[in-house]
Amino acid sequence: MSNAHAQESFEEFTARYVSFFDGVEDLFELQRGLNNCFAHDLVPAPSIIEAALKAARRVDDYATAVRIFEGVREKVENKQQYQAYLQELQPIKQELGVETKEEMYGQTL
Repeated sequence: MSNAHAQESFEEFTARYVSFFDGVEDLFELQRGLNNCFAHDLVPAPSIIEAALKAARRVDDYATAVRIFEGVREKVENKQQYQAYLQELQPIKQELGVETKEEMYGQTL
């Protein structure tokens, strides 16, 4: 990580990753970006998750779209925070036809 990234604000981090995912053209690039984004000690903003979901559908990889939600579930501090993310991202989930692992397998949180 460069020194510039160490000093970036949450807003700058968010803008950088939204821009990155908006430009993703292949699965390798998407997965590399997700790995880098989720490696930070923070939960990515919903706008990042939305851009990543759109990228996953753009490169036609439904499994990665589902895994994005699994990543969010692991990063948040509690079930209520995960529920808040799901609620905020519900419109894009419906638009893209993406279900969470819990929805696919009838599991509860």
